[in-house]
Amino acid sequence: MFERVLSFLRDLPAGEVKPSADDPRVAASALLYHVMNADGVRQDVEWERFKEILSETYSISGDELDALAAAGERADNEAIDLYAFTSVLKRHLDAEARKAFIGLMWEIVYADGELHELEDNTVWRVAELIGVERQDRIEARRKAAAEAPGARGTSSDE
Repeated sequence: MFERVLSFLRDLPAGEVKPSADDPRVAASALLYHVMNADGVRQDVEWERFKEILSETYSISGDELDALAAAGERADNEAIDLYAFTSVLKRHLDAEARKAFIGLMWEIVYADGELHELEDNTVWRVAELIGVERQDRIEARRKAAAEAPGARGTSSDE
């Protein structure tokens, strides 16, 4: 499943990254950036995990990685809601890839070892908007929490 989303995302056109409502790379970067900042505190470990995910997903590094991270940040800061980004992902990703994307969001949430209720709520809203079922969201959260060192926090799902 995860390989399918990576394969899709890698096949997207390379080149200069500009914030665009129709660019799935920017939409994904913006949503990952948004969840990283949902609790109001961006820790270095979260930023590093965010960039690792972008690098691994798109097979990019250096200036290209920095451009995509910056485009996601700008797009998120300029957005009035999450719908513009989620609608792009819903159009471009199949059901399994959308589940895998929610897993990536959970990885960023747990990068600092803590689950904050605002992060939980953000993932819940994104999952709802892209059509990921509650059980799949919970399963992805449990997996990310199990793999995160010293994970703490509670979820409204339990």
